[in-house]
This record gives sequence, structure tokens and C-alpha cells, in this order.
Amino acid sequence: MAELPILSIMTWSPFVAALIVMFFARHRPLLVRWVSLIGATVSLVASLWVYCAYDYDAAGFQFHEEFSLVPSLGISYLLAVDGISILMCLLTSIIIFAGVFASWTVKQRSQEFYALLLLLVTGVYGVFVSLDLFIFFLFYEIAVLPMYLLIGIWGSTGEVRPQGIFGWAFGRTGVGTKEYAAMKLTLYLLFGSAFILVGILALYVAGGSQTFSFLAFEQMEFDPTLQSWVFLAFYIGFGILAAIWPFHTWSPDGHAAAPTAVSMLHAGVLMKLGAYGVVRLGMGLLPEATVEWVWLVGAIACINIVYGALSAMAQTDLKYVIAYSSVSHMGVVMLGAATLTASGLNGSVFQMFAHGIMTGLFFALVGLVYEKTHSREIYKMGGFGTMMPGIATAFTIGGLSSLGLPATAGFVAEFLTFLGAWESNYSWWLFPAVFGAFLTSIYVLRVAGQIFWGPKSTDPHFQHLPDAQGTEWAALGILVFVLVLFGVAPSIAIGPIDTATGPLLQRLLGQ
Repeated sequence: MAELPILSIMTWSPFVAALIVMFFARHRPLLVRWVSLIGATVSLVASLWVYCAYDYDAAGFQFHEEFSLVPSLGISYLLAVDGISILMCLLTSIIIFAGVFASWTVKQRSQEFYALLLLLVTGVYGVFVSLDLFIFFLFYEIAVLPMYLLIGIWGSTGEVRPQGIFGWAFGRTGVGTKEYAAMKLTLYLLFGSAFILVGILALYVAGGSQTFSFLAFEQMEFDPTLQSWVFLAFYIGFGILAAIWPFHTWSPDGHAAAPTAVSMLHAGVLMKLGAYGVVRLGMGLLPEATVEWVWLVGAIACINIVYGALSAMAQTDLKYVIAYSSVSHMGVVMLGAATLTASGLNGSVFQMFAHGIMTGLFFALVGLVYEKTHSREIYKMGGFGTMMPGIATAFTIGGLSSLGLPATAGFVAEFLTFLGAWESNYSWWLFPAVFGAFLTSIYVLRVAGQIFWGPKSTDPHFQHLPDAQGTEWAALGILVFVLVLFGVAPSIAIGPIDTATGPLLQRLLGQ
């Protein structure tokens, strides 16, 4: 295994599976699913091997792969992973593996659906393992663009009631339709991509136009003025994907309209690309600017936490509740990074993983509930726990992780982040963060109680509902197991994370 290009195998296996699906599996739905599952399984096995084989004592970037692509421009195929990357790759592998099972019932154009899903995942892996910023950006675009087709073709249209002074515009712009959500998401993320590309090119020129290597840029000391505006460019560009306020509005619409597996990848993995980009490029390459702008990152994170939680409380559509909760939880991720403390940074990365698993579980459950009831209206449902105890139990465990119950991964992430906020130079950040956690407990318990554990609905359509069946159990079982495992034994994630955040903090605070 040591001689194999393991990172390339992990990254390109889904792409190879997508090609096989497109060229050899036409009109053979079962073969499409099995090829997709094999592609996801190869990546999962590779990511687990990398995770277990990573040398914690040596730390730093490992499993290097490199060959030149465009020598005249300094562009090369440069792959490596550190403690943060291996956890993100593991997260991606788990979500896509569960997502294939969650999409087992897709019947409309399943060939194209799975091919686009696997292409998207290839881009995600590429972002996490690329150390050449030009290739990093290409993978980033590959991860983002398939969302337009996945939502626009296989998404669902929901009813959004016209409200407020702009209510008249809802009908005219198609708010609530899958086409509106797909277009809005794509335009927002491409807008952010422009900022990212400008920042990368600015560093390339300032570095002498010799290389796009992250490792080379890391050794350079850029002008403080350049650092300042490039950091803002990275923060806005990647922050849009991380759903920072006020650039978050694409996210709830995209979540609500996306099909189940796409929602799982969207919230579970894609939003983490944004936070990862801020930490890896913004903080990793621009230490002086990070210290300069950290107050802004933390303040907006606090707004995200409280605003997202309040918005989730106001929703009546189950998918929108989970969507706005993701906005709130991504605020926890950004807050942990902004603390510039060991506890906070570890909590930030741990929250990326914990929220990815938790929200992947939530969207898998919402998809199952919708398939069986054909409704996402919270107050029309009730008493489902007696008819679908497995789904009810999984939803409750996900909800308890969301509100930070001990023995779940969400508790570890939030505890570390809150501790980091208190230890930081802006200790007041702790109070909106804790208030957000309190609001989260309100809407999570309200939704779980109303749908599963409250009085039984009198609607005749909801009287005989089946529990999860067949392959549906696979996605739920995997995600619940991981959520509890990392909550009971957090050291299996904290170990590798600490090998990456320690040197990063030393670089930041050594300025």
C-alpha cells in the first residue's frame, strides 16, 4: 500500500465509476447503483487506510504525490494530506457511501444522477488533498457546478408563502421552485469563486509567478497590505460556501430543493469546503491578516449562530428547519477558527466533521419521511414514533447531537469551541454562542416532539406508515454509529486534528 498513489485512488475512484456508469450502464438501473456503490466503497477504504496509516509523530503533510503539469506556469499535480485533510476525506467518504444507499430508490434518469453525484464527490476529494492552488481551484469548481443540474433536474419544488415587503416578488422570481434554488445557488457560489481566483492569482504574482504550491507560499512573507485584502477575498469567497451572514440565503433554498443524497453532500461536505478554505488558505498563508481580521470573522460567526437558530425556529417546513440549523452550526465552525486558541481551532475542525455526519443523517431522515408521507409540513404530522420507531430513534439521536448532548459528536465540538471562545481575546463571543445552543435545543425538541413523540395525527394519509426498509437502514445505521462513536471516543479525531492546528497556531501567534 505504501507504494500506491493512495490519494489519487481515493480521489479518482468516484470519477472512474461515473465514467463506467455513463458508458456501460445505460438502461440498467441496478448496475448503475452497484457501480456507484463500488466507487464510493473504494474511496471509503482508501480514506480509512490513510486515516489509520497517518504518522501522528511526524505530523505535517504526508502521502505526497507530485508531477508537473504546466512547468512554464508552475502548475503541478501536487497532493498530500495533514491532520485536518484526513478527517475531511473520511467525512466525505462516509457521506457519499451513505448517500448512495439513500438514493437507491431514484428512478428518474438514475444514470445521469449518479454520474453527476460521483463527479461532485471527485471535486470534493480534490479540494481536500490538493496543495497546488491552481488545481485546488479546478477541483473546487468541479465540486460546485454539478449542483446546478442535480437540483434543477432531480430537486423538489416547495411552497414558500409570500411574506414581508418583498412578498410581491416571490411569485415573479419563482421562490420555492427547484429551478430558482439551482440558479440562486450557482450564481452565489460562482460569485464567491471570483474572489477566490483573484486571491490565488494575487499570491501567485506576489510570489514571483514561479509556482502555485501551497508549501512554497507557506514559506513566503507577503506584504501586510496584500495579506489584508487577499484574506478578505478568501473570507468572502469561501465564506459564501460556508453560508456566512449575509451571504447565506442561497443555502436554505438549495437544501430544501435538493434531492436527499445531494442535500446530504451539500450540507454534510460542500459547506465544509468553505470553512476549510478559510482555515487552509486564509489562515494558513496570511497570518498577519488573520490576526487583523479575526474580530470580523468571530462577530459574523456569532450572528450566524443566533440568526440561523432563530430562523430555524420560525420554519414550518422540515427541510428548511434543518437548512437554517446548518447556517447556525456553520457559525460555530467559523467561531472556533476565529478564537485563535488550541481548543477553539480543534473544536472548529471537529464541528466540521460532527455537523457533516449529523446533517447528513438529518437529510437522509427527512428524505425518508417525505417519501412515506409526501409532506414536509411539521404541524400536519404527529405521532410517527409508533409507526416508524427506527426513523424516530435516528432523528432523536441526530437532534440530541445537534443541541450538544454529551456522548454525541456535537457535544465535543461545541464544548471545545465554547472553551476556545472564552479563552480568546473576545470572551463575549461565548454568550451568543451559548444562547444559540439554547435556541437549538428549543427547535430540535419541538420538531422531534411534534413529528415523532407527540399526539398522533388525524390525517387519514398518515395512519399506516412503514419504517425504514432494506437499503434505507444502511445510511441511517452508518451515520448514527459514527455520530455516537466520535462522541464517546473523541480522541480518534482530536489526535490528527491537533497535529495540524498546533503548527498553524504557532505560525499565527508567532507573528
